[in-house]
Amino acid sequence: MGKEAEHAHEDSEQEPSYKEKANEKIDALIITLAEEKKHSEEYLNRLKYLQADFDNYRKRTDRQLEEVKKSSNQRLVCELLGILDELEMAVKTGSEAGPVDVLIQGVEMTLKKLRKILEAEGVSPIMCVGKHFDPSVHAAVSTVEKEGVEEGTVLEEVRRGYTMNEKVIRPSIVKVAVKNSGSKNENEDKNQGKNQEVKQNE
Repeated sequence: MGKEAEHAHEDSEQEPSYKEKANEKIDALIITLAEEKKHSEEYLNRLKYLQADFDNYRKRTDRQLEEVKKSSNQRLVCELLGILDELEMAVKTGSEAGPVDVLIQGVEMTLKKLRKILEAEGVSPIMCVGKHFDPSVHAAVSTVEKEGVEEGTVLEEVRRGYTMNEKVIRPSIVKVAVKNSGSKNENEDKNQGKNQEVKQNE
């Protein structure tokens, strides 16, 4: 029995104690935590770099868009200045030449050129006269009583409207047909007269 107790005591001394095992686990967890913290810092730094790259890309894109916008406006303005020159020349030539026909011809040529420039920019006039009133492209300034015309028909274009790339940028100002109230009253009077005659005959 004494020898067995001795061997048990020796074995217990060779095996690590519970406290030692717990310390080993804690040390392993500390090492793992330090590694994870290092990885997290690396990911955070990468994210910061990506955020900075994105901010720089956005600023660069905004600058490019602004430059394109300025360039487009400058090109359009230069073309309009050319038209302004031609209008001024037409007025000068018309006043010097005397006949109005010369002035009208010069203005018509200038208008033709302006229409081509607007057309190249995707601008198109809205056709309205004779069409049914459409509030999405028309703005009624007044109504006109007119016989023989369907109510709601556009009779006159006061100011031309335009679309740009199929989007309305300025509606057409128009005058719209309505039923003739006088004709309506006359028809009512005639119907009342007929009814009275029928009653008298009865």
